[in-house]
Amino acid sequence: MTTTPVSASVSILLVDDQTERAAMVAAQLTAAGYNLLAQLSSAEGLLFQVEKHRPDIVLIDIESPDRDILESLSVINQHNPTPVAMFSARGGAEFITSAVEAGVSAYMAEGLSAERVAPAIEIAMAQFRSYQQLRQSLQRTQQQLDERKIIERAKGLLMARKNISEQAAHQTLRTLAMNSNSTMRNVAEQIVAHLQASIR
Repeated sequence: MTTTPVSASVSILLVDDQTERAAMVAAQLTAAGYNLLAQLSSAEGLLFQVEKHRPDIVLIDIESPDRDILESLSVINQHNPTPVAMFSARGGAEFITSAVEAGVSAYMAEGLSAERVAPAIEIAMAQFRSYQQLRQSLQRTQQQLDERKIIERAKGLLMARKNISEQAAHQTLRTLAMNSNSTMRNVAEQIVAHLQASIR
């Protein structure tokens, strides 16, 4: 029984400003079974290329990375999160920190070479998955906290306006939600908006 190598399902966008090195890395990626979607000689147009090709990972090896590329990566991280592996022997500690904050999944403080490609891809994709799971968990927690706050606010307004107990206010929200085929949060938001408007 044969198995398909992991590399066969990984699509890559390569950014490298050294022509000879880029050609060598591109050949290595293709030989290893990776799907090389596009090859850029600079970070100019990176946002467009990521949106166009939707790669599984972006590999970046630029001689002198600057703030412009970090700004592009930050936008990508916000709107179209994608694993990024960056190679550079010139980036200092401050730049590396900024790169990670901008969305770089793996930063290699050395130039890109054929033998470093596969490990870098594995590290970057693993780090990216871990980070995305953490971010989603934090988002769910924040949503739950926001929901609890608005429900508590609505209950407090109902208790004050109708002179009822907390349990009765909670039951009122549940009943309204069931009758309107909605969620308690949506009902709570409507009640808060209505009662606060009437107070004004």
